[in-house]
Amino acid sequence: MRTDAAHIVVCSGFAHALRLLFGGRVLRGPLAVESYGLAFHRGLLAEAGVRTRPLEVDADGAQIDDLRERAVLLTPAHQFPTGVPLHPRRRAAVVERAGASGGVIVEDDYDGEFRYDRRPVGALQGLDPDRVVYVGSVSKSLSPALRLGWMALPGRLVDAVLAAKGEREAWASALDQLTLADFLRSGAYDRHVRRMRQRYRRRRDRCTAALAERAPHVRPSGVAAGLHMVLRLPDGTEEATVRAAERARIAVDGLAAFRHPDAAGPPVDGLVVGYAAPAEHAFGPALRALLDVLPSRDG
Repeated sequence: MRTDAAHIVVCSGFAHALRLLFGGRVLRGPLAVESYGLAFHRGLLAEAGVRTRPLEVDADGAQIDDLRERAVLLTPAHQFPTGVPLHPRRRAAVVERAGASGGVIVEDDYDGEFRYDRRPVGALQGLDPDRVVYVGSVSKSLSPALRLGWMALPGRLVDAVLAAKGEREAWASALDQLTLADFLRSGAYDRHVRRMRQRYRRRRDRCTAALAERAPHVRPSGVAAGLHMVLRLPDGTEEATVRAAERARIAVDGLAAFRHPDAAGPPVDGLVVGYAAPAEHAFGPALRALLDVLPSRDG
C-alpha cells in the first residue's frame, strides 16, 4: 500500500465503512459488486439508496469487462466467498478504468494476513491510491467482536468521510485503538499473526486431506488463503446438504446465500465452510460431522 496517517480514517469495520462512504453520501451509486458477496452488505447499500449491479465471478475473479459503473466494490485478493484472486490482467484493467472515468474502487481486504500457498497479493490501492478506497479490519486476524477497522482514503475524500463520521466517535473505542497500536509497536501482532497462520494452515490441510480420503468427489476451492473454503457439491444437492448440516448442528452456509439476486450466470451448488472458529478440542469432531453430511458422488 501507499498511504500515510493523514489519509487513514478509523472505523469499526467494513460495514461501518460502507455506512460512512455511501450512507454519508461521500460516494454515490449505482455501484458494481461481485455476483457473490455478503447479503448484509448489499442490504446496507440498499438502505442508503444505492443500487447494486452484479459482475459475474469466474476462475479469474470478477469479470471487469462488464463494468460500466464509475464505482465498484471488490474483494480482489481473495474473492468472498468463492476464494479466487482477481487476475493481474483484470486488476490492471479495473484500475485503468477508474482512472479514465474518474471512478472509485472500494477494496475490501477482509483476510489479507492469511496466505498459505502463494505470496501475498498486493493491494489494488498500491496501484492507484487516488482511485482506491482500501478497507481493512481485525475481524479475521483478532476477532469479529473487536469492532475496529480502517480506511486508507484518496486525499480528496478524507474531509468528507470525517464529516460523515462526526466529531464524537460513536463506534470505535479509543481504548481499543490504543491497545492495538501498542500491539503493533511491540511486535506482538506480527507474532500472533504468524502463529495463527500456522494453526489455520494445519486446519486447512486436515480438511483437504479428510475430503480427499472420505469425499474425493467434493472439490474444495479457495484454499490458498483465508479462513474458509468452498466445497463444490453435485448439482441439486446444496439445499439438502445445508439442512442436513443444520440437523447435525454444523454452522455452514450454501453458496446460494451469497448470490446477488440479479446475478445472471448459472448458480453453483456448494458449501462455504469456515474452519477457524471451532475450539481446538472440537475441530476433529466438527470435521467428522461435516464429512458425514456431505452428499454421495451421485448426489
